[in-house]
Amino acid sequence: MIDHYCREIEAYLCRKNDGHLIRIAGPAFERVTSWAQQGIPLNVALRGVDRYFERYYRKGPRRRPVRIEFCEADVLDAFDEWRRAVGVTVLSADAETATPVEEPVPDAPRARRSLRAHIESVLARLTVLRGSDKLGAVADTALAAAVRTIEPLLHESERARGEQRQRVVDTLAAADNQLIDALEVLLPESVRAEYDAEAARELEPFRSRMTDDAYHHARRAVVRRRIREEQGLPEISA
Repeated sequence: MIDHYCREIEAYLCRKNDGHLIRIAGPAFERVTSWAQQGIPLNVALRGVDRYFERYYRKGPRRRPVRIEFCEADVLDAFDEWRRAVGVTVLSADAETATPVEEPVPDAPRARRSLRAHIESVLARLTVLRGSDKLGAVADTALAAAVRTIEPLLHESERARGEQRQRVVDTLAAADNQLIDALEVLLPESVRAEYDAEAARELEPFRSRMTDDAYHHARRAVVRRRIREEQGLPEISA
């Protein structure tokens, strides 16, 4: 299992490096092995690799092949985001008994951006999606419904405080859920089954310490996260 995990990442790194093979061996193998032992899903690790390369490309022409060690911070960040999104806890040793105990993943620090700026960004992304043929005509109806729900919040969000702000935030969360629900219904049954099977594989390292309710909730969250990523949807919730 770990060998397969390492070979998959090695092959992906080779493709990202335009065919230049950087072997995952020695310290690099130990580093990637630790990712597998932590339960970092393969596709989450690859997402972290992508992030590093995106940042690397922005700096200009590449000068040398990227080693997997350079990607570790992005891989761990991607894993933390995944755990927060699906509700998976972390294990740490109790200070007195040294037995493993579960702790919630701490919230990530959010960039300081106004609620109005967030809504403007979401509307811009949804408008681009509506203008493309990425989701198709049927899905465009769901996008249009989301835009109709969100647009009136622009003015309200500018000076919203306290309960009024919370109402805006709740409306955004509801619009987010409704859009994902609508697009999930449009997926072919074979695709939904594929996403669900992938979710089960991602959560397998954590299953033994999750209640049935927590597991089913996390599995649904992984599927919905996959739909968002595949369709290029923005995070509407604030």
